[in-house]
This record gives sequence, structure tokens and C-alpha cells, in this order.
Amino acid sequence: MDRHRNKATVLSILCMGLGQLYNRQFIKGLLFLIFEVFGVTYLINNLPRALWGIVTLGDTPRMLVKGKWVDGDHSIFILISSLITLLFLVVFIIVYVMNVRDARKVGHERELGKRANNFRQSIRYVLDYKFAVAFLSIPAIGILFFTIMPIIFMVLLAFTNYSAPKHIPPAMLVDWVGFGTFRNLLALKTWSHTFYGVLTWTIIWAILSTITTYFGGMLVALLINQKGIRFKGVWRTILILPYAIPQIISLLVMRNLFNGQFGPVNQYLQYFGLGGLPWLTDEFWARVTVILVNMWVGIPVSMILIMGVLTTIPRDMYEAAEVDGASGFQKFKIVTLPMILFTTAPTLIMQFAGNINNFNMIFLLTGGDPVKGDYQYAGATDLLVTWLYKLTLTQNKYNMASAVGIIIFLIIASFSIYNYRRTASFKEEDMIQ
Repeated sequence: MDRHRNKATVLSILCMGLGQLYNRQFIKGLLFLIFEVFGVTYLINNLPRALWGIVTLGDTPRMLVKGKWVDGDHSIFILISSLITLLFLVVFIIVYVMNVRDARKVGHERELGKRANNFRQSIRYVLDYKFAVAFLSIPAIGILFFTIMPIIFMVLLAFTNYSAPKHIPPAMLVDWVGFGTFRNLLALKTWSHTFYGVLTWTIIWAILSTITTYFGGMLVALLINQKGIRFKGVWRTILILPYAIPQIISLLVMRNLFNGQFGPVNQYLQYFGLGGLPWLTDEFWARVTVILVNMWVGIPVSMILIMGVLTTIPRDMYEAAEVDGASGFQKFKIVTLPMILFTTAPTLIMQFAGNINNFNMIFLLTGGDPVKGDYQYAGATDLLVTWLYKLTLTQNKYNMASAVGIIIFLIIASFSIYNYRRTASFKEEDMIQ
């Protein structure tokens, strides 16, 4: 009884498309056959070198031959081309499995007495029942090669010695070093001191900048939303101006305002008989400055968000609280705050993750300075992400930067997933429709 099914399966395993030809689906079978010819040809030409390249990263360095430099293997290019070939192999295997499953399914239908769809009917079936899968498969392939492949490449760099001055292609080769980079970053004193210092400041920065902007925005929104406040539109417009101005302009202006020598802030302080402060040159005051400026830029965002939430809180909840004799603070505590937190908790988590990677604020305002002499290529206000930038673009420590990038990802991903799953908005997502 299973004659067609087994024959189609065996034929499609032997060669892509043969099962479909056996099932008399000639156009579909030819398309599978053409893909197999193309795929096998590509893999025969490239797979051996890809396997060799992913293992060795090249074995011939640039050499001086008869007074002229002759280029050898470029380890990074070899790694990229090997990844492309291996990802294509994954796509090829997936299509091969689909080919076998399709041939077996159609063979089973033939055994049940059904007639196999012709090419036009197959297209119609895909459009009617598999449109989403077919439509998403094309961008999925693009994501595989343009999003996932660079991420895999970045991760693999952390396990190499790709760094200046001894392992920069094409002059020199790159080698696999296993977890050596992570070991140096976490245990070697010259690197670990910088890493733990920058990591600590990054966590402190993310917590303070998130709390100050969120609750600052909440305070402003509640004040504007109070009864008796006149010209609410004017207040909203004034307070949203810092967010409306491009951030790069705001931060560069702020950098000049807080300049210790000619900045207006210190000049105003001197008018009142106060001494100027080293806003950007002292470690403590530089960190205070970035938090203050971040409040100036971030509070309008939270204010607008929370003002929108306030309009969705039912008035009868306040009326019920008033009937029970609740004071203004008690109404805020039992009605307003829980509703705001319930609605904005995912946004709050996103803001925390965004602040860990708030590159613009640090890079444009302080550039990571002031310099700390006992740090490796990092300043007192550098976050992990700005330190990563310096390691990559100014010091060519690509392997170390890759390891830092992986650690940033692990911190943000684990924190976000853990906290999001614990929020009421995740547990009670049906509460607000």
C-alpha cells in the first residue's frame, strides 16, 4: 500500500527532484533538480576550502620574496567566506529535507487515490495555505546572511587573537585561541581591572539614568496633569523641546556649557560668588554631569509616555478611592502608580537596556574622559559600549572588543528576559485590551 510513498522518498533522497518527477510533478521536480545541480556545484568548489579555512584561518603569511612582498592568506576574508559557504550548506540541507518531505507527502496522497497537484495547483495551494511561510522565507534568507552571519562572525572573533600589533591581516595571520581572550579579560589584572571598573560604572549609570529620567518624567507629567494648572499645552511644549532638538546638537552644546574654562555654567556660578566646578575633568563631577544631561534629554520622553498612560486610567477608580476617604498620596499609591508601572514596565526595561548601550550620551558629551591612568584604553565615564568602540576603532583590539560585546549581550538579554517575565504586564497581559 505504501509503494508510492517509499519510492518517492527513496528517489528524492538519491537526488533532489526525482521524487517529484516520480509523482508526475515535472516543473516542481525540475526546479528542485536545478537547485541541486547549482548547490552541489557550488559546494564542491567551495566546501573543502571553507572547512580548511574555518579550521586553520590560513597557513601562509605574507612573505618577502626577492625584495618584494607577496601576500599570503587573509585570515579574516577566509573566515567570512567560510561562514558564507557553511550557511549555504545549512540552506541546502533544509531545502533537501523539504524536498524529501514533499515527495513523501505527495506519494502518500497518491496511495489514497488523490491526484498529485500540477505546478499551477501547487502555486495556488502555497498562496492559499502557505502564503505566510513562503513570503517570509525570502527575508529569512536575507536575515541569515546579513544579520545572523555577521553576529556569528563577531562571536567567533572573540575566540581568535585578531588584534594589533601582532595579528592584523594581511601582514600576519590570525589563530584560534579558544577562551584565552575571555580569560585575559576576566582574570588578567591589566585587563580585568579596566573591565570590572567600566562594568561597575555601566551598571550604576544604567540604574541612575533610568530611575532619574523615568521618575522625573512621572513627576512632571503628574504636575502638568493636576487640576488648576493653566496653559498645559505651553508647559508640554516647553518641556518637550529638549527631545525635539537633535540629540547630537544638544549634547555638543552641553559639552560647551559645562566646559570648565569658558563654559557659561561656571561663569554663572562665579557671578554668585561660587567657585567653578570641574564638570568634565574630574571623575566624580564628570559622572554627575552625564547623569544631569541625560535627565535633561530623557525626562521629556518619559513625560510624554506617562501622560498618555494617565489619560487611560478610568476616573471611577479615583472616585471609588475618594469615597473610601483616600488622600491624594494614597490615590497615587494605590491607583496611579500601579497603573503606570503596569503599562510602562516593558518600556522601563527597554530604557534600562538602552542606557547600558547609550553610546551617544557618553561619546558626544565626554568622549569617555577624564582619562584614568590605570585603565586600558578607557576613561572614567566610559561605558562598556564606548570602551568597545575605542578597542575596535582606535586600538585594533578586535578580539577583546568582541568578547566585551558578547558580555554586553549576555547582561542585557538575561536582565531583560528575567525582569520582563516577572512584570505584571507579562503575567496579566489580558488585563488591558
